[in-house]
Amino acid sequence: MFFNSINFLIFLPIVFVLYWFVTNRNLGLQNMLLLVSSYFFYACWDWRFLFLLIFSTFLDYYTGIRIAGAKEKNSKLFWFWLSITVNLGFLGFFKYYNFFATSFAEAIAHVGLKISPWTLKVILPVGISFYTFHGLSYVIDIYKERIQPEKNFITYSVFVSFFPLLVAGPIERATHLLPQIKQQRHFDYARAIDGLRQILWGLFKKIVIADQCAEFANMIFNNPEYYSGSTLILGGVFFAFQIYGDFSGYSDIALGTARLFGIDLLRNFAYPYFSRDIAEFWRRWHISLSTWFRDYLYIPLGGSKGNTWIKVRNTFIIFLVSGFWHGANWTFIAWGLLNALYIMPSILFKTNRNNLDIVAAGKYFPSLKELLSIILTFSLTVFAWIFFRSETMAGAFEYISRIFSRSLFTIPEIKLLLPVIAPLKLFLLLLLFIVIEWTGRTEQYALAKLEIKMPKVLRWATYYGILLAIYYFVGSSQQFIYFQF
Repeated sequence: MFFNSINFLIFLPIVFVLYWFVTNRNLGLQNMLLLVSSYFFYACWDWRFLFLLIFSTFLDYYTGIRIAGAKEKNSKLFWFWLSITVNLGFLGFFKYYNFFATSFAEAIAHVGLKISPWTLKVILPVGISFYTFHGLSYVIDIYKERIQPEKNFITYSVFVSFFPLLVAGPIERATHLLPQIKQQRHFDYARAIDGLRQILWGLFKKIVIADQCAEFANMIFNNPEYYSGSTLILGGVFFAFQIYGDFSGYSDIALGTARLFGIDLLRNFAYPYFSRDIAEFWRRWHISLSTWFRDYLYIPLGGSKGNTWIKVRNTFIIFLVSGFWHGANWTFIAWGLLNALYIMPSILFKTNRNNLDIVAAGKYFPSLKELLSIILTFSLTVFAWIFFRSETMAGAFEYISRIFSRSLFTIPEIKLLLPVIAPLKLFLLLLLFIVIEWTGRTEQYALAKLEIKMPKVLRWATYYGILLAIYYFVGSSQQFIYFQF
């Protein structure tokens, strides 16, 4: 079941009514309803993998209790590594088995040996990377004695499988979400309206921005040999807005939906394309994953402490693992490696925390220096996205080689994409989108303060305008990109 589907449009109000008008007086019944609804939500994709989700949940629930109750260190280590090994084993099999098998065969072929790798038609369970990381952080926190294990299985199961975050995050922490699940929740009208507003903005990002950019990005990336270098750059820009609108739009819908049920999820995006350097970009892009790797991998490795070699090593490890987390393809690893190279100067010269504030705070426009920094950072990001979007390394290099040709200095071949009015319409939409995001950059999401800043008539005109845009473009809606990760 997808957030941008008719099924979800029916599902959400039913769960909302049952939650606040039938089970609202009993916390246990509310949590049971959330769990059943979450399992139904997941089973709509493929009911067979529901059992994998339940098994993974029970494994971490049980090993968490055994780790906390272990009197001997060896026993504690046994249950800890059992959970880690099984979780990563499932993730590795479903997500990376064929990648390793074919990569090994290709490596052997370079030394003159030929083998036929045994590959399987493995279906990647949707959301496995996300709910696996929920469980891993929970078990690690118990092992490090940061938290106590949750004894109520229903409560813990809701933490792992709460349907707004189940298939594409944000990646939650037990310290943040579990206390909210365990306490009584009361309906808050203002909070619910705020949630609906964020859902509306998330749908706009997905359907109006991401899916429309996808039409052009797919056309250009699938046939790069037909287009000039300038058009290929345009394709990279379209994909940059596609993936941002798609993933941050999903996150907005997830956070807004959770707020309807009285629960606050971790923020996942903070206007990353307004970043002034790559370090700031990674503090603002997919925040829940970046902070997960920081807390559970980067810091345990030594973080930025120690000599220069340790800093460089840890930085490359974190970005290579982040790239590999996104998928079993060398293009994702190249994307991670490229971002590690981007951020290296700020690590070495200790400028990675220079831009912690909001860009042009209290101003309508950025300074020339800020504007140039934003453009440079965005340009580097777009270049890295070429690897992320390409299906093969050869395809990525071909795309890049065609960019840096004489045709780079020609006018983009917009007429070859679609009738001229369609690209112009998209450019206007992107311009409007950037303006709205810029004016709302101090808030959790761009429409957060709309009720305070605008008169009622203009406010409702904005809502209806967004709804009409969604309705107009909804016929071309596509699956969320991060469902494949």
